[in-house]
Amino acid sequence: MPKPMHLCGFLIAGPVVHSHAIWRNPAHETPFLSLDHYVRIARLLEQGCFDFLFFADRLAIADRYGDSHAAGLARGDQDATRMDPMPILGAMAAVTRHIGLGATRSTTYDAPYNIAREFATLDHISGGRAAWNVVTSMNDGEALNFGTVPHLGHDERYDRADEFMELAFRLWDSWDEDALVLDRAAGIYADPAKVHYVNHRGPWFQSRGPLNIPRSPQGRPVIVQAGSSGRGKAFAARWSDVIFALQPNMERMRAFKADVAGALEAAGRPPGASKVLMAIMPFIGATRAEAEAKEALHDSLADPVAGLSTLAAHANTDFSSLPMEATVKEIAASGSQGNLAALRSITPDGGMTIAEAGGVYARGVMCPRAVGTAEDVADQLIAIIDSGAADGFVVSPAFLPDTFEDFVREVVPLLQARGYLRRGYGGGQLRDLLTEGAA
Repeated sequence: MPKPMHLCGFLIAGPVVHSHAIWRNPAHETPFLSLDHYVRIARLLEQGCFDFLFFADRLAIADRYGDSHAAGLARGDQDATRMDPMPILGAMAAVTRHIGLGATRSTTYDAPYNIAREFATLDHISGGRAAWNVVTSMNDGEALNFGTVPHLGHDERYDRADEFMELAFRLWDSWDEDALVLDRAAGIYADPAKVHYVNHRGPWFQSRGPLNIPRSPQGRPVIVQAGSSGRGKAFAARWSDVIFALQPNMERMRAFKADVAGALEAAGRPPGASKVLMAIMPFIGATRAEAEAKEALHDSLADPVAGLSTLAAHANTDFSSLPMEATVKEIAASGSQGNLAALRSITPDGGMTIAEAGGVYARGVMCPRAVGTAEDVADQLIAIIDSGAADGFVVSPAFLPDTFEDFVREVVPLLQARGYLRRGYGGGQLRDLLTEGAA
C-alpha cells in the first residue's frame, strides 16, 4: 500500500512567498492586497484535497541589509508587506468546508491568552480546522517594533516558548468538553464546575484564566513548527503535530527526518507523532522543455538584491560590508541557525558566495524544485515519500495562483490514481486529515 501523502499550501499575505518573483508575474497582476485573491486560493487548494494551508508571517519590514529598509522595499523582498493572516482565514473559513486553515503567531511578541483566544475562535468558526504555526521570532526589527531591545537570545526564546505552550494548552483545557450545557428550558448556559481557573505563575507569564471561549472542536489547534536548530527540533518534537522543513536536497531531507525521529523519541512521543512536510516548488509543463522555460522565466524575474535583504533578515545580520565574492561561511547569524546551515551545505565547504546566495534566496529561499511534466513531478514527490524522507509536502508557489492551478489540475489526479492522495474529504477535523491514510 502506498504511504499517504499530506499536502499543505504555503502562503504569505503579501507580494512574495519563497519566490521573490511572484509580484512580477508577466502573465497578470497578483492582487495580494485583495481578499478575493486569497479566497480563490483556498477554494482551489480544497479542490485539490490539500490537508491545510498556512500563512507564514513576521512582524517587521526587513532592514538588516545595509542597516536600512531601502533594498527590500525598493525590490520587494519577503518582508516588504505582510498583512495579518487571521482576518483572511476567517473569510477562507466561510467559503470552504474541509481544508485546514493556519496562521503564524509569535510566542515572543504576544501573550498566551490572546493566542489561545484567537485560535479557539478560528477552530469554532471553521468547524475544527485551525492550525497555529508557532514561531519564536528572531529579528531585531521585530524587537524594535515591540520595544524589546535587545531581543531574546536563541535558546532563551525557546525557553519562553515552552512556557507559552504550557499555558496556552492549559487555557484551551480550561473548559471541559461537556461544560457547555445550553439548557434553554432550565436557563442553564454552562456548568461552572467544569470551567477551571488556571492560576499560572511562571518565569515568563502569569495568567489566572479560564479562557472565555468554550472548548473548541479540536480542543486545541493543530500545532505546526519549523525549528531546524537542535533546540528548535527539541521544541517541535515536544509540541508539534506537523514539522515544516525547508531542506535543499534529498540527503538533507533524510537527515532532518532522522533527527526528528530521534527528537520525538527523546520527548517520549511515538514515531510519526509529528508529520514532517518538506517544502517543494513545482514547475509543471506539457513537456519538460516547457516546464524548464517556466522555471527560467521565473528565475529571470527574481532580484538577487531582494534575496540578500531577506537573507539578512533571516540571519539577523547586516553583512552588506562584506564583498560579494565573500562566502556565506563569513556570515555570523544571530537569527535562523538552520537556514544558514542549509545554505552553507549547498556547495562544498560552504563555498557559496554572497552574490550567489542572493540569487538562491531570491529564487526560492533554498526551496527544492520539482521540474517537468505532471508525471515527472508526481514521480519526484512519490520517490521522496517512498524513501522515507518526508510524510508530505508544503507546496510553495512560483507564481500565484498559477502554480497551484497547475498542481491541482495536473499533478493531484496522478497522485490520487496511484493511491498516494485522498480523492475527497471525510467529515473529520484537520487533525483527522493528518492521521488518515490515502483513499
